[in-house]
Amino acid sequence: MTALLERPLVDAAFLANPYPTYRALREAGPLHWSEEFFGGAWLLTRHADVEAVLRDPRFSARRTGGWINDVQTERGELADFQRLFSRALLFLDPPEHGRVRGLMQAVFRPESVARLRPRIAHIADALLDAIDPTEPFDAMAQLARPLPVRVIALLLGVDPGDSADLMRWSDDLAAFIGAPQPTRTLALRARTSVLALTGYFQQQLHRPHDARPDTLLAVLRQARAVGALKDDAEFLAQCAMLLFAGHETTRNLLGNGLYALLTHPGQWQCLLDDPDRAPGAVRELLRYDSPVQYSGRRVTTALTLHGQRLERGDLVLPLIGSANRDPARHAQPEQLDIMRPDPGALAFGSGIHACLGAALTRLEAEVALRQLLARWPRLRLASTPPCWMSNPAYRGLRSLPLNAQ
Repeated sequence: MTALLERPLVDAAFLANPYPTYRALREAGPLHWSEEFFGGAWLLTRHADVEAVLRDPRFSARRTGGWINDVQTERGELADFQRLFSRALLFLDPPEHGRVRGLMQAVFRPESVARLRPRIAHIADALLDAIDPTEPFDAMAQLARPLPVRVIALLLGVDPGDSADLMRWSDDLAAFIGAPQPTRTLALRARTSVLALTGYFQQQLHRPHDARPDTLLAVLRQARAVGALKDDAEFLAQCAMLLFAGHETTRNLLGNGLYALLTHPGQWQCLLDDPDRAPGAVRELLRYDSPVQYSGRRVTTALTLHGQRLERGDLVLPLIGSANRDPARHAQPEQLDIMRPDPGALAFGSGIHACLGAALTRLEAEVALRQLLARWPRLRLASTPPCWMSNPAYRGLRSLPLNAQ
């Protein structure tokens, strides 16, 4: 074990800026054991290894059992949470993964996502209209948090007026999933919110069929009716995890991306000079400061990696944030360069578990950036510093005070 891992990795300095630690880990070696994550996990630091493991079927996405059961709770206290959680697409292996993903895929086809652009722009416009540009405002509270949950509500086919509840439930789930050592308090709060979410979607499942036919709820409801989804629990798990994943990833991309651009004024000016650079800028922002910093896999069969024996059941954490700044993959990786050709970031994963909603997340960020550029070209950081969340897996800002003028 390196000296670097003999002290806590996840401290305040790491949460504010994990990238110096990632660089030290990469330089010390490609694979490290840490007791700090879920009672013990192998950390993968380099791009080639991270991408390979995310694609390798010997590393299973089914990891909820040991993870949830390791939380110190009363016997059976989290059983219903575990049963539901384990049915979500994020934690399925083939063949169940292919079956469930195939049902959801139609809603996320490029042409389907592209048709949402005007409606996303309308939502963003309404949020920006509500901001007083003569006063400092919090970009997280007033744009980055509400925008994705309203878009997900649109995609699902539920009432956007329920956004406050949906955000709160999603936040509780993110706090649990992103904790290196989940506590009983975090677990029980996540359980309460997941059950609230599933109760909400249970009502949606059995309401009169008045939803638009192109919404995810309509697609999943039909799949449930013909038996393509096995039961209500499988239906509910997909709705709950889509809400969580769509909200968490997009919110943090918007916040991290704005912060990165405004701390690099030359890059902001580059976008001002040509707003059509926005799609490339979003891809680079995903590489530079990924909303998802690591994923998790369980070893399905004993194997040797970089000379180290990994046993069946071992937990492996591919450090996506580290991989995205690996100099073996990216030239001058510590620099933000929105003109970088094909950044090839792993922010949305790789292989069969690559994020289903990646195109939608990129589109939301692009639309928001274009509207901010057009409205407030002099946008800048306010004097009050931003505040980072204490979540090493889902990197994002709690607040981002800005001045529009």
